[in-house]
Amino acid sequence: MRMSEGVEWALHSCLVLAWLDDESPLSTATLAAAFDLPPAYLNKQLQALAKEGIVASTPGVRGGFRLARRPDEITLLHVVNAIEGTEEAFRCQEIRQNGAMASVPRAEFRQECVIAVAMRRADIAWRRELADQTLADIQTTIDRDAPLAGERMRSWHERRRAEVRRSIKPPARAAGSPGLASVARTDDPIRPSE
Repeated sequence: MRMSEGVEWALHSCLVLAWLDDESPLSTATLAAAFDLPPAYLNKQLQALAKEGIVASTPGVRGGFRLARRPDEITLLHVVNAIEGTEEAFRCQEIRQNGAMASVPRAEFRQECVIAVAMRRADIAWRRELADQTLADIQTTIDRDAPLAGERMRSWHERRRAEVRRSIKPPARAAGSPGLASVARTDDPIRPSE
C-alpha cells in the first residue's frame, strides 16, 4: 500500500506544532518553509487535519494552525485517516466468480473470499499499529534518538519569526497625519500569507 506524500507532510507538520507548543498559530507558509514544501498543497493537508479536529485553524492575517489536541491524544491513525480516508486498502471485486469460474454455481462462493479475509486482517493489524502510536510517542522517540531535532526546529522558527518581523515595514503616512506608523507593532506574529 502506498500512501500519498500528504501523510508525511501532515505528520511532520503536526510534529513541528508539538515541538513549538505555541499558543499562537503557525502559518502555512512557515510550516511549508520548514520542509521546503509548496504552501498551497500543504494547506490542503492542514485543512483536512482541521476538518478532523487534529489541528485548529485560525483565519486572518495573524492566523494559521496549531494542534487542537495534546500530542498524546493524536494517533498516527488519526492523521492517516484525515489525509487518506478510512477505506480499507484492499477492495475485493470477487473476480474469482468470473472467467473460468463463471459457470460454477454461485452457492460455491458463499464463503467470503479467502484473499479478501487475509487482506482485511493485514489492514486491521496495520491500523491497530498506527492507532497504538501517538504523536507524543514519536516526539519522545525523536527527542531520545536525535535530541537536538526539536531544539533546532525551535531555533529555526525563532530566526524565521525575527526575519519576518524585520521585513515588515510600517506603512508610509500622509503628510500631517499620524497614520498607522505610530501604532505599528514589532511583536506581531508571523503572517499566514508569507
